[in-house]
Amino acid sequence: MKRGEKLTEAQKDELQKSVQRVIEIMGDDPKRDGLKKTPKRVAEAWEFLTKGYGQDPKVILNSALFDSDSDDMVIVKDIDFYSMCEHHMLPFFGRVHIAYLPAGKIIGLSKLPRLVDIFARRLQVQERMTTEIAKTVQDLLTARGVGVVIEAQHLCMMMRGVEKQNSYALTSAMMGRFRKDGRTRGEFLDLIRHGRISV
Repeated sequence: MKRGEKLTEAQKDELQKSVQRVIEIMGDDPKRDGLKKTPKRVAEAWEFLTKGYGQDPKVILNSALFDSDSDDMVIVKDIDFYSMCEHHMLPFFGRVHIAYLPAGKIIGLSKLPRLVDIFARRLQVQERMTTEIAKTVQDLLTARGVGVVIEAQHLCMMMRGVEKQNSYALTSAMMGRFRKDGRTRGEFLDLIRHGRISV
């Protein structure tokens, strides 16, 4: 069930009670000084960390579509993101790189980081988030091609389980020309490997 962008007071209260119960089950006292306000803080944090459920990317992005004759590749790289793994509810974080080949429409550059945040602020898996971003850009722009690459570190791998602190996951979604044309895909991947241009 989807919710609005903000939790209702009843939902916040229910979440706070759940956090208090977790503290008790873990063996601590939710009434001690350091934990008295923790349920409220956690409820507020989770409201922020999952606000993407209440946001429709098409509504937010449709206002920033513009006609354009350009057909050159557009890339926005190194978009920082933070998300929560749906398997262990632990953070994963990293960078997103997005490219597209316009077909009469372009999107305001600042909207692509907004799009990333909408999908990141949900319980997620990196693979699905990569595809969701690419598909949304493709659907909105009817672009000739879209490429999305995400590189991320997962605390569920770093803090528990295999405990590999230096590992990271790399996922990609390629559509249209980025999937069919190796030169287009190679140009995108080559450009995101290089550092920023000095001006």
